[in-house]
This record gives sequence, structure tokens and C-alpha cells, in this order.
Amino acid sequence: QLQASGGGLVQAGGSLRLSCATSGGTFSSYAMGWFRQAPGKEREFVAVISWGGGRTYYADSVKGRFTISRDNAKNTVYLQMNSLKPEDTAVYYCAADFSTGLPSKGYEYHYWGRGTQVTVSS
Repeated sequence: QLQASGGGLVQAGGSLRLSCATSGGTFSSYAMGWFRQAPGKEREFVAVISWGGGRTYYADSVKGRFTISRDNAKNTVYLQMNSLKPEDTAVYYCAADFSTGLPSKGYEYHYWGRGTQVTVSS
């Protein structure tokens, strides 16, 4: 199971840190990704981190502002979001895939958690 948390309301330019706690399975074997879905829009890829944490990949829209990390001892993945913009407003989801790569497509992920709402006011 995956459970995302840490969302909230923040002003533009502010920061939030999302967490995704996992249970069951072998967390360290999964690539972990973050996706988001804004109202009326399709779900989009945000970031992914490899199972060992040594490799990451970001969507261009968040590169340089967001940082994905993981703590395999705590079975948790994080998304540090800085310099937030109103267009970052969305429900954010974490996902897990038994992959050695850096999957960036939603259909590549087998496990999904419930989302957490992030709202950025202008």
C-alpha cells in the first residue's frame, strides 16, 4: 500500500514536502514516481527515483524546483517542492513499479496510492 501525505495550501513561491509511505512488498526493489492531476487535465508525470536512489528524472515543468528522494530504511519517498507556482496545483499521487529503470509513463506503474491535494494560490 502507498499513502501520500503532506499536501496543503501554499502561496506562490512557497514550499511543500510530500511524503509517500509504503507498506508490504520490498520497497527498496521499486522505482518510485510522483504524478499529478489538475482539474480537467490528464494525469502527468512529475518525477521518478530509481530503486537505489542513485538516479532521478524530472518533468521539464518541475526541473530545478522539485527534488525527489527516498529513504529505504523508512520505506518512504519524498517530493520536495520549492518555488511553487499556481500551475502546480493538482492532486499528487505516488506510484511504485518493480523496475530497474526510470519509468515516466503511468501505465508502467503497478501500484498507486491515494493522492494528496496541493493548492498554490497566486
